[in-house]
This record gives sequence, C-alpha cells and structure tokens, in this order.
Amino acid sequence: MFPSIPVLASARYGNNVPHSKHKTRRTWLPNVQTKRLKSDALGHEVKVKLTTRALKTINKHGSIDNYLLRTKPDLLGIEGMRLRILVREKLDIQHAEDEAAAAAQAEEEAMVQLEKEKKEAKRRWKAQVGRALKLREAQQTIVGGVFGSTGSRTSQPTAS
Repeated sequence: MFPSIPVLASARYGNNVPHSKHKTRRTWLPNVQTKRLKSDALGHEVKVKLTTRALKTINKHGSIDNYLLRTKPDLLGIEGMRLRILVREKLDIQHAEDEAAAAAQAEEEAMVQLEKEKKEAKRRWKAQVGRALKLREAQQTIVGGVFGSTGSRTSQPTAS
C-alpha cells in the first residue's frame, strides 16, 4: 500500500563531489518505511508504506485520519485516495448515527418536558379550583354572617 508517498518523494539526482572535484552521478532514493498506523475512524490498524516526511506530517496532523482528510488529493497516491474515501464514508456513517441518536434523545427529552408541563398544569388547575372553593366558602360565610344565618337553611329554627 502506498497511501502517502508524495509526488515530490521520487528519486533525486545529483553529483558526488569528492576532494578531487571529480564529479560522478548518483541518485538519492526516498526514505520509504512500512508502518502500521491506527485509524480511529476505521477502527483498526492500516499497514502503509510511506516516507519519513509523510510520517512526520501525520504526527503533525495528529492521526492518519486527519492527514488523509486534510492533505491535497494530488499528494496522496491511489491507495491514499482509497483510504481517504473509506475514512470519509465511515465518518459520514458515524455522523448520521450520531445525529439520529441526538434526534431520538431530543424527542425523548421533549416528551419528558411535555409530561412535566401536563403535571404542572394539572397541579395549577387543582390549586385554582381549591382557591375558588375557599373563596366561595368565604363569601358564603360573609353573606351568612351579615344576615345572621350560618349559610344552611335546615339548621335555622322555623318560626311558626
């Protein structure tokens, strides 16, 4: 797998120049290493061949997932683009699941809030009915006290 060998990491050419100044051609090959890197999105290790420069950049980004998502596509190889697509799809699925769970939790919280509001409205209604009954009793007591009756007609002696 070659997900992160940048285009610039090809063989470089130059000269060996010894003390005698006799130049001879030579090549410098990129420092390619095979590494297993833990992908948080995929949930397993990914075995990749990459340069030490790319490995340094992965450490800078924090993880291979961030590196794959933030690096320009032309710097990633074919395998790098394949891994990028896999990571993006997995993150999209996780994001959709998280949104569904959040929506379900919000709906549950709304139902709990509605039940609380119903209980509160019922409590307020009972309190209002209780106050109205007390007020009616107080009015009857006042009316009965003014006219000299206790409010019930059966308890008054009848004059015949």
